[in-house]
Amino acid sequence: MDALLLSRLQFAWVIAFHILLPAFTVGLACYVATLEVRWWITKNDTVRRLSAYWIKIFAISFGMGVVSGIVMPFQFGTNWSRYSDGASPVIGSLIAYEVVTAFFLEAAFLGVLLFGRKLVPQWAHALSAILVALGTLLSSFWILATNSWMQTPRGYEIVDGRFMPTSMFEVIFTPSFPYRLTHTVIAFLVTTAFVILGVGAFYLRHKRFPEESKIMMRMSLAFLGIMVPLQILVGDLHGLNSLEHQPTKVAAMEGLWETGRGVPASLFAIPDQEAEKNHFEIAIPKLASIYLTHDINGEVKGLKEWPKEDRPPVAIVYFAFRIMVGIGLLMLATVYTGLFLWKKGRLFERQWYLRLCMLVSPVGFIAVLAGWTTTEVGRQPWVVYGLMRTRDAVTPSLTTTDVAISLLGYMVTYAIIFGAGFILLRRLVRIGPPVGAEVEAHEVQAHPKRPLSAVTEHDDTVDTPVVRGLGGRHDA
Repeated sequence: MDALLLSRLQFAWVIAFHILLPAFTVGLACYVATLEVRWWITKNDTVRRLSAYWIKIFAISFGMGVVSGIVMPFQFGTNWSRYSDGASPVIGSLIAYEVVTAFFLEAAFLGVLLFGRKLVPQWAHALSAILVALGTLLSSFWILATNSWMQTPRGYEIVDGRFMPTSMFEVIFTPSFPYRLTHTVIAFLVTTAFVILGVGAFYLRHKRFPEESKIMMRMSLAFLGIMVPLQILVGDLHGLNSLEHQPTKVAAMEGLWETGRGVPASLFAIPDQEAEKNHFEIAIPKLASIYLTHDINGEVKGLKEWPKEDRPPVAIVYFAFRIMVGIGLLMLATVYTGLFLWKKGRLFERQWYLRLCMLVSPVGFIAVLAGWTTTEVGRQPWVVYGLMRTRDAVTPSLTTTDVAISLLGYMVTYAIIFGAGFILLRRLVRIGPPVGAEVEAHEVQAHPKRPLSAVTEHDDTVDTPVVRGLGGRHDA
């Protein structure tokens, strides 16, 4: 357990928790924007209440994302100073663009979204929701542009050991960027849609908020019926791109050691990196060549084509990839089962299916983590693919004790932040969407000495979720 390994564990810990928030808030911002536009057009009060409910959940999740995201860039300086020094001329501007274009946009219009329901026209409130959603997508754009440059670097020259940009267009639009951006954003949207589907199923099983729940389930299934198959298609294209630009990663994903034509697809195995072979393997002949090269006799390079020191940790990449694919197939089966029941008019009355939706609602987060693990561990041993090794990017003066103390601090802090946030979000889900008439925000402000118990479950102001959460009232 040296400083390098602990620094990698620390970065994995921080980013693994943080990525859960964009995986939820990007999709949730788009969903809220859709609800706001729908309410503006239809004036359906159920849609308005549903939007107000998810805005509260979005606000808490966004706050947690900001807190967990702020500390991430500090690690570049504290733990990865050599990387920061060498790559900052390229990645520094990309991260700055993310703050200026995305975070500022989100922060500015989030205030209107949270507090402007009764202060601006409905078209302006819907526009604020759209701009917040656009901000989350812009944030994804810049962060994934940065990551894609590290995966497939372009548009640079090395001057005195530093990467100097020669073309910002090439820096941003690297060969893997379009596939990585599309695949990741769709994953975020699908993850959120499954959460919404599960929440709607939860309320229907408990015979609460039937109108809101039916809208949630219909919208989610209609959206997922398109996006899950699209994600599988985009994933296939992303795999072809990786085979061209990062063949070592693909070989690790497939657990393929020998170069060959018509290579089999390994369904399960236990890769042995030292012996350079798989144990207990179950494989389908020629299938890997079909989906990797779209040719039954297509050639795929095995891991033995590269020196041992240039290969990623095979077992981690192998199993992470299978978890991601397995969850994708589970999602596909769940969605099309729901669409079949919807067509037959039995979607909302099949208790087993409602329970299934509840059980699979968090699997999108697991798939996102598995996909991130496949991408990032598969890039090893490089921090800038083929150019800078991870071991050469770490801060040289770090000691094992330094990193161990900071890692422990991160673990305790994140446990508190995410634990408290999860409890509050869980309480909001148990309370459910607001019902009945709204209590105006100015009415609460007009009675500063009014007891908290006087704020009822019918309130639909920004202050009510906190009051409800602290008060512990769960049912309308």
